[in-house]
Amino acid sequence: MQNTKLALTAAGVGLVMALTACGSNSSGGDTGSGDSGGSNNGGTKVGVILPDTKSSARYESQDRPLLQKALSDAGLDPIIQNAEGDTTKFSSIADSMISQGAKVILMSNLSSESGAAVQKKATEAGVATIDYDRLTLGGSADYYVSFDSTTVGNLQGQGLVDCVGAKPGAQIIQINGSPTDNNATLFKAGALEVLQPKYDSGEFRLAGDQAIPEWDNQVGATTFEQLLTANGGRVDGVLAANDGLAGAVITVLQKNGLNGTVPVTGQDATEDGLRAVLRGDQCMTVFKDVAKEAAAAAELAIDLANGDTAAADAKATATSEDPEGNRQVKSVLLDPITITRDNVKVAVDGGAVTADALCTGDVAQACADAGIS
Repeated sequence: MQNTKLALTAAGVGLVMALTACGSNSSGGDTGSGDSGGSNNGGTKVGVILPDTKSSARYESQDRPLLQKALSDAGLDPIIQNAEGDTTKFSSIADSMISQGAKVILMSNLSSESGAAVQKKATEAGVATIDYDRLTLGGSADYYVSFDSTTVGNLQGQGLVDCVGAKPGAQIIQINGSPTDNNATLFKAGALEVLQPKYDSGEFRLAGDQAIPEWDNQVGATTFEQLLTANGGRVDGVLAANDGLAGAVITVLQKNGLNGTVPVTGQDATEDGLRAVLRGDQCMTVFKDVAKEAAAAAELAIDLANGDTAAADAKATATSEDPEGNRQVKSVLLDPITITRDNVKVAVDGGAVTADALCTGDVAQACADAGIS
């Protein structure tokens, strides 16, 4: 994958700051999983299709209100809907947006195949498309906005190495994301850049490796338990692709009296994930500042809605390889941050969750110790 790093423009930074001020609990727009109509201001319509509420809670709690506010504040008329994991619904939502006259569709696909079909219809209707958070392989999106997924995997792999420490022959189980999500493929590839040399040298032993369809946490728990049992109940570290799967793994470890002694990785810096990190049940997560991602995506959508492709091109300073489409997609790629118990405050200060929501119950003292208030 050929990627170059993003350098935000001054205008982009300004929008990031404005969005960050909203926080993840922004009141802008509908934060439920239902439909969110436009701003009714007569502006150009921009469609936003969110993928689900299962793979990560962030899409409804953070992305929706941030995108709603940014697009509305720019005088556009955003139509934001959630496909709830249903590819048929995803397609029908796109059809409706096209028929309503949306000039741009910003989308997080459920699969590359269904996403590419939607993008083909949009292109034929003269509607610009932006891949948001997930690249559609074989698609025709004009731009792609996300975090550098290979780097996310690097951070997870290194985080696991750091947490396991010097333990020759450490038994590692990998619980990967959905096989239909290109990001999950890149997360795993990035992690293996760090872990594979450990496997090859015998320092670590790969005791189990399984992708979890649709990022389903219940399937993740069942799968992990089966792999753990098959390995005689022994595990020294778990590479879990996101906080939801990490939580599923932790429930199994708790049942077996292993939680807190077996390092588990994660991603997304969700409230539950950060709580697990503060408790010591999860050794790390990855903070992807959704405010910055939403800001970058909104800027591109605003440019395209205004017919200013030159401005959009100037912001997309990176490229991402689409091997199925045999093309390089103009991209905005942001840098993720490793979060451990020592720097949870970074995620809180960045708007992943509020201190009031996080610092309750059994993690209140850990929050105080970490300087979170």
